[in-house]
Amino acid sequence: MRLIGIPASAVQRAKAKADEMGLLNDSITSGHGNVAGFVGEEVARFVMGGAEKNTFDYDLILDDGSRVDVKTKRTKAKPQPHYDCSVAAYNTRQNCDVYAFVRVHNDLKIAWFLGVYPKDAYYRDARFLRRGEVDQANNFTVKADCYNLSIDKLYTFSA
Repeated sequence: MRLIGIPASAVQRAKAKADEMGLLNDSITSGHGNVAGFVGEEVARFVMGGAEKNTFDYDLILDDGSRVDVKTKRTKAKPQPHYDCSVAAYNTRQNCDVYAFVRVHNDLKIAWFLGVYPKDAYYRDARFLRRGEVDQANNFTVKADCYNLSIDKLYTFSA
């Protein structure tokens, strides 16, 4: 897990992208997480390099051709190793190679690059939870069908 300071310029770019995009279909947070999501993409690009693509299927293309979809959650506190990363069940068909996971603090000043996981292994290794189900690992009521994997199972990114 790597702590990253978020420059004001990255937040400004993220806000502009969120305004341009508007509300996503099937948004779990009704669009309230869009700015944080774009900040998460900025953080992942800072850590991983590559080129921003921002398609439905992936957000970055790395120098080796790997397609990365960035999954971001907002947080009030430093993430702990037992916290979960999530991929919504409606995203399982995204044509990417790797998921990168980021937590962005609610104040948009810091973020944590949590790690990466190959897409083909993610669905095999993650726990499937249905909307409304209480996740026994953290007592959280799931807002949408999703696949969860704890942070301590992620891989450290190395270029």
